[in-house]
Amino acid sequence: MRLKQWGAALTGAAALLLTACTVVDLDENGKPIMPADPNAKASFDNQTPQQIAQQTWQPRILDAAKSHALDASALSTQLKTPSDKAQSVFVRLSGKVERVEASNANEQKLVMTVNGQPLAIQTGPVMRGNAIRDAAGFRFDEFTNQVQYAQLSRALNREAVKHLPKVDDSWSGKNATVLFATTLTGGKANEAAALELKQETP
Repeated sequence: MRLKQWGAALTGAAALLLTACTVVDLDENGKPIMPADPNAKASFDNQTPQQIAQQTWQPRILDAAKSHALDASALSTQLKTPSDKAQSVFVRLSGKVERVEASNANEQKLVMTVNGQPLAIQTGPVMRGNAIRDAAGFRFDEFTNQVQYAQLSRALNREAVKHLPKVDDSWSGKNATVLFATTLTGGKANEAAALELKQETP
């Protein structure tokens, strides 16, 4: 009698175990495809900075910039009331291009006027600074280490250049609209990096 009871108990336990199992799909190499943990924090551990830049360019950079860009008036207000802490923001400006700085062919800039002061906006082919990364709100804890976090800035700057038209002296004196990221420090806009640039027809 006891053997029968044990057998029934074992059978029931086995059935429960089988019922509790979740069938997991396998990938092309026979490895289980694990569903994403909804509670897991965002992470870019297994991606290169270039992959992250390409993957996030539209949703996290351009869409955010277009939705939250400061206009000339808001930027002027920020510059007149400087904060001790550096802040990176997106800005959209429309106005006359005062000149094109092209003495260094690798680091060309459009110069426009904001709050009565010249503002140089990088157009590439080489851009410097962390303005795009920081304006988009990327956080250090999303990355494997400081190196990957720093490299993302360079990858985003290179990605920006891919989407910009060629700039030369013919832009001087013309009206243009530029969407860019910049870091505000001590009442000045630094490291301005263009995201979109369009010459307006007269």
